[in-house]
Amino acid sequence: MTNDSSGARPADIVSPITDSVLPNKTPAAEAISAGRFGHDKPTPGNSIVLLIDHQIGLMAGARDVSSLAELKSNVIGLGRTAKALGIPVLISSSNAQWQNGDTLPELKDLFPDEPIYRRTGIINAYEDPTFRAAFEELVAKTGRTHVIIAGVTIGTCCAMPTLSMLNDGYKVFPAVDACGAWNRYEADAAMSRMAGAGAELVTTFALACELQADWKLPSANAMLEPFIQNLPEYGFVLQNFWNNANQHKVPDPFGMVK
Repeated sequence: MTNDSSGARPADIVSPITDSVLPNKTPAAEAISAGRFGHDKPTPGNSIVLLIDHQIGLMAGARDVSSLAELKSNVIGLGRTAKALGIPVLISSSNAQWQNGDTLPELKDLFPDEPIYRRTGIINAYEDPTFRAAFEELVAKTGRTHVIIAGVTIGTCCAMPTLSMLNDGYKVFPAVDACGAWNRYEADAAMSRMAGAGAELVTTFALACELQADWKLPSANAMLEPFIQNLPEYGFVLQNFWNNANQHKVPDPFGMVK
């Protein structure tokens, strides 16, 4: 539609606030059988979040990220997203009694009622009998088969269980910016390996948007916290708007703001 001869813009078309999210026209299984990509996305109702080995000793060794502060914020942001949306979480640590150190205190505070499955030597969490039993019990109880996973380091704690779970038929979504690696080579190799095997790589806050799907849903208010607390680039946008909404702005002594 173009402007009319008067130069006026056409009226805006605003979608009704009663609209809800439309599913794809073709089910994922049907798309796959037709030779196309099957879009079987993670949702708050079909997903589990695995937080593997986010331990203070291992986190300190990450060298593929712009800063450890950003990595830590993404990890906590992923945890806050899961909590806001009511997604079940399993937390595991590896050799916490020795050099790897304990799980991040912020994760323990965020999930005070969740046990930490403390592996005592087995590197791949999915190959650890105790953790596997807890995972399979959760899958059986909830029917959830979409697994969101993050771990330190990405080449071991994330990639190894990802490959195992793909082998066993799960849909796996590694949150790659909530992982860390000893170097960029490890990160690149792990991401290539996981993607090549069929995992769908995601980033924390793009995933958060995909899970929320519609800001009109009741979870929207709770979902503001991870964005404000752990994605400050957007948190500042949110806070600046609400600080100035409805004329509650900082007074301008120069009289320049009209």
